[in-house]
Amino acid sequence: MSAGPRDPMDPYIALVTGASSGIGEATARRLAAEPATELVLVARRGELLEKLAAELSCPVSFLAVDLTEDDAPARVRAHMAEHHDRLDLLVNNAGAAWRGTFAEGGYENVRQNMELNFDSVVRLTEELLPLLRESAPSAIVNVASTAGRVARAGSGAYSASKFALIGWSDALHQEEAASGVHVGMVLPGFIKTEGFPAEELHAKASTRWIVSDVGKVADAIYDVAINRKAERYVPRPYGLAAGARLLAPWLLRRAGSSEQAQVFTTKTGETDRKPGT
Repeated sequence: MSAGPRDPMDPYIALVTGASSGIGEATARRLAAEPATELVLVARRGELLEKLAAELSCPVSFLAVDLTEDDAPARVRAHMAEHHDRLDLLVNNAGAAWRGTFAEGGYENVRQNMELNFDSVVRLTEELLPLLRESAPSAIVNVASTAGRVARAGSGAYSASKFALIGWSDALHQEEAASGVHVGMVLPGFIKTEGFPAEELHAKASTRWIVSDVGKVADAIYDVAINRKAERYVPRPYGLAAGARLLAPWLLRRAGSSEQAQVFTTKTGETDRKPGT
């Protein structure tokens, strides 16, 4: 194989970050179900990547790396050079959230959210963009969040990182369209994962219905990548909240300041990624 327009007989090479659990794992399983797919899985927890790779029916390579480390992008690129000479799809999914008000967490909380959710995405994309261009038509799908359109009290740092990711993604698409590299986004709402268990929402029948699952996000990622769509909300009605933010910002501020709105500031799940690490 050689880089350039993909021959239909050649494998479709997709790289998924944050692939050890949650949305990343579901995306890997969704892509593996397609014929002629080869996957590159990237996450910190190598034992989980190895287990997932053994369960998938397509060729898989994986790399255990923390994407916030200085040499992480170069390590991923070296892995690609060893195993593949093209890249058809980059799914930037790795991310986390550390909750807290600005008075509680200050700049440090903003910094660590930005480091993983925005900076690491930008750095990895920069490293892999030449390969994506050589392999065009290709695609980048950035997993943002509805929180990147509508912010909530107690999660401002997370929203800041996703707002940044959305703005950068829109600009990058315009810049790379002529190169044949499509840049799309998926904006999940409340999705039950290891990092976002949403126990507060599941506890009440009145809010349980708004929590979706990782499989639907994986389907949206596939749709945005293959059909070269600009963005998808999951569930789709969450797009109404983003529209309300533009049309009636005063209404969302009033609703967000109400006592009832506190249930929507969910706690972060217990993972082995601790604040400041």
